[in-house]
Amino acid sequence: MREWTRAAAIAAIIGGLAASASAQDLTYIANPPRTFVRSPGVTPLGIPKCATDDPTLPTAGIIYCYTPSFIWSAYNVLPVLLGGNLGQGQTIVIVDAFGSPTAAADLVTFHNTFFGGLPAPDFEVVCPMGCPPFNPRNAPNDQVGWSFETTLDVQWAHAIAPLAKIKLVVAPNPHGNSINNAVAYAVSHYPGSIISQSFGTPEAGIHGNAGQWQQGHQNYVKAVQQRITVLASTGDLGATNGTFPEANAGFPASDPDVTAIGGTQGLPLGNLVLLSGSCTPPAPTSCAPAGYGAEQAWNEAWIQAAGGGALSSLFGTPDYQAGLGLNSRAIPDVSYNAAVDGGVLIAYSALGPDAAGFYVIGGTSAGTPQWAGIFALTNTARAASSKAPIGFANPALYAIAKGPNHAASLHDITAGDNTLEGTTVGFPATAGYDLATGWGTPNVANLVPALAAQP
Repeated sequence: MREWTRAAAIAAIIGGLAASASAQDLTYIANPPRTFVRSPGVTPLGIPKCATDDPTLPTAGIIYCYTPSFIWSAYNVLPVLLGGNLGQGQTIVIVDAFGSPTAAADLVTFHNTFFGGLPAPDFEVVCPMGCPPFNPRNAPNDQVGWSFETTLDVQWAHAIAPLAKIKLVVAPNPHGNSINNAVAYAVSHYPGSIISQSFGTPEAGIHGNAGQWQQGHQNYVKAVQQRITVLASTGDLGATNGTFPEANAGFPASDPDVTAIGGTQGLPLGNLVLLSGSCTPPAPTSCAPAGYGAEQAWNEAWIQAAGGGALSSLFGTPDYQAGLGLNSRAIPDVSYNAAVDGGVLIAYSALGPDAAGFYVIGGTSAGTPQWAGIFALTNTARAASSKAPIGFANPALYAIAKGPNHAASLHDITAGDNTLEGTTVGFPATAGYDLATGWGTPNVANLVPALAAQP
């Protein structure tokens, strides 16, 4: 069963922008690309390949899929966890619209599958404006898409920082005022935290509602003052956001006080070691994770998806991007695996027993909560040295990226581009900073101590 198409995503954006134009209200989109996993189920040791019912897959319904152990290996997270740093003492705040009625239960399923020996997740749902009822037929606002997004965000923040507290702050709808109010609540109630936002709206579609993005910006200014790290995904429809003729950034990723997370792909190319068999079902443990594999800019033509990344039309060049030859704020800042053929596994049951199980899911929204987990690990390391939380992370990230030890902390992505299939505008990944992948992806075991050492 195929669960996501570019056409559906574009329809959601068009519908959102139409509502925005008539109601002078921003509408944020969250609809991560995904596909359902057929039996047999997953095991804690990891399934490097999963079987699905999607006939459009490049290889006859077989797809690369990753449990936490594979991601830990690929991005060198495991040494940090084995060293006793699991994000303890930190709070990750997930902001989403609608939430998911089964977010807590699905997190327990995910945790019990992959983290059997660790304490139960410290998870709380907070609805400052009231918890909305789940209505999967609410297609105009895509409650189903948001429920998948919520599930992904919660579980994969937990996957990287298993002992961090997770607060899911739910907005009652995906419009500007509701999202702003939810973020404002998070900023005022969780100083020193990490806020993960896996949603956005194209800057090219913002007309007549400047007050809402400006209020959003004021939230992020206050977050900096509260030593909060704020993250946002850059989107899954390439440099043009799918429906526009010109390259344009997505907001809130484009805000200069936000760390923007782009997309890469390619982990299957080098992070598996064949133990036996063919690495395909029904031999789910025939491969094991074996470190980092080659990556390129995320661009999967088979689902018409690519990582967002472009220059902002709302914000000028921030100080930390000085010297890069830019004439305005540029995104992404950094990137992470966003592939669907090479995606991560989530446990999901919000649509009932017939659709319950594990899904392979991707998009730039998959990397955002995982980067939130990385910053939770960073803050735990900083606390051990009696340092304050890292807070606004971009100055520290750019200092590391521009420094002599860049290659130790960040994988520089130099292949591929974010030109969405069917469009002609995009940017190549190049040596150093670029508009397809930013500074690249993390080597966590080296990046965490480098960030912990920053002032």
